[in-house]
Amino acid sequence: MDQAGQTVVLASADSSMSVLRNKLRVQPEDLRQLQFSWRVPNLIEQANLSQRDKADSPVRLVLAFEGDRSTFSMKNAMLSELSQALTGEPMPYATLMYVWCNTRAVGTVLPDPNTDRIRKIVVASGPAQLNQWLKFERNVHADFLQAFQEPPGALLSLALMTDTDNTRTKARAYYGPVVWVGP
Repeated sequence: MDQAGQTVVLASADSSMSVLRNKLRVQPEDLRQLQFSWRVPNLIEQANLSQRDKADSPVRLVLAFEGDRSTFSMKNAMLSELSQALTGEPMPYATLMYVWCNTRAVGTVLPDPNTDRIRKIVVASGPAQLNQWLKFERNVHADFLQAFQEPPGALLSLALMTDTDNTRTKARAYYGPVVWVGP
């Protein structure tokens, strides 16, 4: 879709989730600044990223990382096996998400209510910037260290995700290009 002279992805979800994932492999030493942008027309009123039954967001940039799965707790090992059975792929060692949250302050790191191997960093919050193109530049290596208190493994995939399956609502979002910048 073309939006104001820029090619964008329009994602919509109706009691579901829309995911566009790109598999890749970026070594930890090559992780650097990541630029991305999005525009959100409306928030999901009932959403709360800390509650399992309300953990939806109109936009997420999802980064999946490699690591030592032998350190998984029993719960995470079982979740990884379930992921393998359902998708044909094991659960990533760690997943870092950049999200828009209804209420939490920008910079807040939220653990996922289902597993400690997913952390969300709030990069936009509240309704003040709805219907505006927001541009972000994030240091992926530094953000991973902040979220997990350990250095990242290789980046295995990058995904765009609009999610309303828990709140049983509807959402739309526009995603601009995602690009690495710097040396």
